[in-house]
Amino acid sequence: MELKERDAKHIWHPLTQHKTHPEVTPIVKAKGSVLYAEDGSQYIDGIASWYTSMYGHCNDYVIEKVYAQMQQLDQIVFSGFTHEPAIELSEKLMRILPDNQQKLFFSDNGSTSTEIGIKMALQYHHNKGNQRDTILAFEEAFHGDTFGAMSASGLSVYNGPFEDHFIKVVRVPVPNQDNLEKVVAKLQQLTLDHNIAGFIYEPLVQGAAGMKIYKAEHLEPLLEICKQHKIICIADEVMTGFGKTGTYFASDQIKIKPDVICMSKSLTAGLIPMAVTSCTQEIYDAFYSDDMGKGLFHAHTYTANPLSCAAAIAGVELLISDEIQNAIEKIHASHIQFGASIENHPKVTNVRVQGVIFAFDLNIEMERYGKLRDQLFTHFKSEGVFLRPLGNTVYILTAFTITSSELQKIYKSILGLLEKM
Repeated sequence: MELKERDAKHIWHPLTQHKTHPEVTPIVKAKGSVLYAEDGSQYIDGIASWYTSMYGHCNDYVIEKVYAQMQQLDQIVFSGFTHEPAIELSEKLMRILPDNQQKLFFSDNGSTSTEIGIKMALQYHHNKGNQRDTILAFEEAFHGDTFGAMSASGLSVYNGPFEDHFIKVVRVPVPNQDNLEKVVAKLQQLTLDHNIAGFIYEPLVQGAAGMKIYKAEHLEPLLEICKQHKIICIADEVMTGFGKTGTYFASDQIKIKPDVICMSKSLTAGLIPMAVTSCTQEIYDAFYSDDMGKGLFHAHTYTANPLSCAAAIAGVELLISDEIQNAIEKIHASHIQFGASIENHPKVTNVRVQGVIFAFDLNIEMERYGKLRDQLFTHFKSEGVFLRPLGNTVYILTAFTITSSELQKIYKSILGLLEKM
């Protein structure tokens, strides 16, 4: 029996309506930027498997680090114990995080990293005796699938059935040159009308919204207002972190630094799940007390798993290497050149590049998960490319280690799509 037939018996896939999309493609091997299917087909992974395998699939350096750790310590409770991989990772992260970050709280995925960030903001004020019960977020935000993260997200296609159960959230539009004055005015009014504890935002790029890119200079006035009103600023760097925007973190490009940073995805080089939520000393100090109830009571069984920490250590070492930094620059330059070649196409609008992120919108109306979007997905697969359009947004976010010929094949598949339309 083939893998897809065995899969159909028991497995429920994420972001999938199985009645209308029953087909799955069994992958039996992945190496570098290539996915190998059971039927012999090969696909260039144009999105690094949801922005995780940024150093290539089955990276030998990462595997060696994890294999060595596997023989020494596999898993240990992180409450009351500690271990060298977690300590070493904390030291390496502190060298690349913004200077104001001081403490790290481990968890196991992107949603929980933002959930913890939201809880930190709410409990920070609670511990100080301030009754603040509201979170501020952007329109069309996406922060994950746990309840606090869903509450802060603004994409009802994902969260509609649960909206009656959300925590209190108020929103402002993403700022740009045209609306900045109105957004600032709205935020100032919201600070008067609501007890806002924290502001969670995706810095520079809203991923799930369609790789929507905005400028640091337009975000900074909002962060300044939040700082003035002691609203905790939470940068959701789950997608943007670890080099994708051209710097270690997108927050590096923003003058006003966040109080909390949420990390996951490529943190562990795509090998093992893990997440980290960092914060300033001031945030941590609000939980440091003789009162047990003021502690942050959030825990996961696999918190700071030694194998995950080993993968993350390897990932950070690769990220800061000259080889990877040079690769990031080359991909960025290649994206700029390709974007210039298609920006005047009648079916193309809003070409944009941020670091290794490339995106454009097709100048046609379509549903986020409709038939036309499915046709785009099928086209790319037929070309040996795995791209996953977000509605009419086509984007590329490959591994840093992708070869020039592989990247050109992705570009060629996009050109072939435009010729068909």
